[in-house]
Amino acid sequence: MQLCQVLFPVFLIGTLLPLGVDCDEQQLREDKIVVVTIATKETDGFKRFMRSAKHFNYTVKVLGRGQKWKGGDYLSPGGGQKVRILKAALEEMKDEDKIILFIDSYDVIFASSPKELLKKFIQAKHKVVFSSETLIWPDRHLEDKYPHVPEGNRFLGSGGFIGYLPNIKQMVAEWTGEDNDSDQLFFTKIYINPEKRNSINITLDSKCRLFQNLHGALDEVVLKFEDRHVRGRNLLYDTLPVIIHGNGPTKLQLNYLGNYIPNAWTFETGCRVCQEDLRPLRNLKESEYPLVVIGVFIQQPTPFVTVFFERLLKLQYPKNRLKLFIFNKEPHHEREVSSFLQDHGSLYLDVKFIGPEEEMDGATARNVGFDMCRKQKDCDYFFNLDIEVVLKNENTLKILIEQNLPILAPLLTRSGRLWSNFWGALSADGYYARSEDYVDLVQGRRVGIWNVPYVTSVYLMKASLLRSELSADDLFHSQSMDADMAFCQHVRNKGVFMYVSNMDTFGRILSTENCQTSHLHNDLWQIFENPEDWQERYIHENYTHIMKDKLVETPCPDVYWFPIFSNIACNHLVEEMEHFGKWSGGSNMDTRIQGGYENVPTIDIHMYQVSFDKEWHQFLLEYIAPITEKMYPGYYTKAHFDLAFVVRYKPDEQPFLRPHHDASTFTINIALNQRGPDYQGGGCRFLRYDCAVEAPRKGWALMHPGRLTHYHEGLPTTAGVRYIAVSFVDP
Repeated sequence: MQLCQVLFPVFLIGTLLPLGVDCDEQQLREDKIVVVTIATKETDGFKRFMRSAKHFNYTVKVLGRGQKWKGGDYLSPGGGQKVRILKAALEEMKDEDKIILFIDSYDVIFASSPKELLKKFIQAKHKVVFSSETLIWPDRHLEDKYPHVPEGNRFLGSGGFIGYLPNIKQMVAEWTGEDNDSDQLFFTKIYINPEKRNSINITLDSKCRLFQNLHGALDEVVLKFEDRHVRGRNLLYDTLPVIIHGNGPTKLQLNYLGNYIPNAWTFETGCRVCQEDLRPLRNLKESEYPLVVIGVFIQQPTPFVTVFFERLLKLQYPKNRLKLFIFNKEPHHEREVSSFLQDHGSLYLDVKFIGPEEEMDGATARNVGFDMCRKQKDCDYFFNLDIEVVLKNENTLKILIEQNLPILAPLLTRSGRLWSNFWGALSADGYYARSEDYVDLVQGRRVGIWNVPYVTSVYLMKASLLRSELSADDLFHSQSMDADMAFCQHVRNKGVFMYVSNMDTFGRILSTENCQTSHLHNDLWQIFENPEDWQERYIHENYTHIMKDKLVETPCPDVYWFPIFSNIACNHLVEEMEHFGKWSGGSNMDTRIQGGYENVPTIDIHMYQVSFDKEWHQFLLEYIAPITEKMYPGYYTKAHFDLAFVVRYKPDEQPFLRPHHDASTFTINIALNQRGPDYQGGGCRFLRYDCAVEAPRKGWALMHPGRLTHYHEGLPTTAGVRYIAVSFVDP
């Protein structure tokens, strides 16, 4: 017998040509194949389907455009409308040398070519081949009537079938049901009827060679990376299905597979679809930029709020094309918000502010923010920006807009952790589950644009969604879920895709755990929870260049001078101590220290008095110890200290400090303000070497041995107020 090959797509139609002698089938010319599917509207899933069809050069004919869908949803029996539309379309087809492939499109992707598809159809040796399933639906009482199969799935799936036109016509001619009747039940009753099954010549694709239905088979299907191509592989039957169908409640798994299949991302090429359908901004005048409403949400005490607004101000986007919606539930942050609005609010096209006095809950506030964009016809995008987001990339908004996706989040993580602003998968009860590729995405080993089931904290959304699929007034309230989870569930239920991008480095997300509110400058206490942000805020910008650029100076023998604190760190530490206000009296009797007697007293406040001793020790370990080990080779410190304090020198209080040794192996002395603008005089003189540092630079540290060799004194402060931070390390 001569071997014949045939290809097919969705409702696949192809011209049949006579074959030679002894060939029971007719060979199909590929250029005559047409894929037919039903889509009453162009959902994100439909667009994905069409991209996969285009990749393999399928020609697709779409039926049902513009019609109102009356066929129900996947949670309950329905789909009769598809059979009605198909039946009418087939009646218009007069050439009987056609092959029809009927397949859903919202939750389907092609994984291979028409050539392979039609070849496998011919090899099935039947006139009609249905997809198969491991689960029976919608009527389990029909199980005993199903014919047994030697191997593979036993039950029919109506989401995909392929067959010759006369046979398909014969099959659907019996349809007289309503649009919301079950198409699956209709086809099942034909299949389990031996007479009809044999007359139409129907079989099932039991080993998933053509069709892979995911429902009931999630553990069987894995990604198979080939040369510049990705397939779905059925492990149970060792087959490579041509069509992948996320039937029933498996839409999210299809979304995961669709991030790769057929060519979205490969190891050889990376992301191959990330530059498609872009919306470039580079050639637009600023007045032509899309108008964006930025929603800022403050719902709990959060560190570095001032820095957040500084970054918001630096966002590279025309401010006359930005409107602000700011919701602040936290009274603790009223000062920062008010300061920003007072100083910069007028730069924006419009500002709406809701403060804690309105006692609005977070979910309602988010609905109100969406509504601000929804009701303003000129609003093109809503950019959600929670206060804990650290946007380091000033071009983030432009980058997200240019990707031209319905909902897109920049991938952010907490420093040093796998915690991020997206989930790669959901558990059965709708909570977090780790996808197979989650760690690779978070750590940047796979870079691209990824379809995910959940995003939070920061995302850009097209305003057109708020006026169509997401037009409901309340998208955030739920009795069983947090607001962000409720929102994402609404989005998923409407068939809207959410994406996360790790194509650029965007920033990170703050930890809001243990955020203190009892101090004047609470950010000083964040060295443990948010060390990267603490360093950026409080460590001198040149600190990381100390060794490379040889920034350590030696003003006196074995005295090292280097930048350590930023101006803000100096200011905050001084202001914190003055706010605390309990300065010592400068007498020898001091109950704060062991023994109660201070030989060389100063007017000071100890770090432990403001509960800053643990944070100060961490500062010494992270930033002072490495310099110590470089400057004093062979000496290693764990930065233990008995005394760490801020000293205040004033002409009418304590202007100087008499010569003395320190009770330390080495001492750190950090200038917290600047000679000239803040005070006159001052400095430190090392008597043994007759060497003085008379104009200490603000934020710079003097590091010197404490005992024996470096007998020193504090030079008189003649005007103003001088502050220094002192640590006796390794006493």
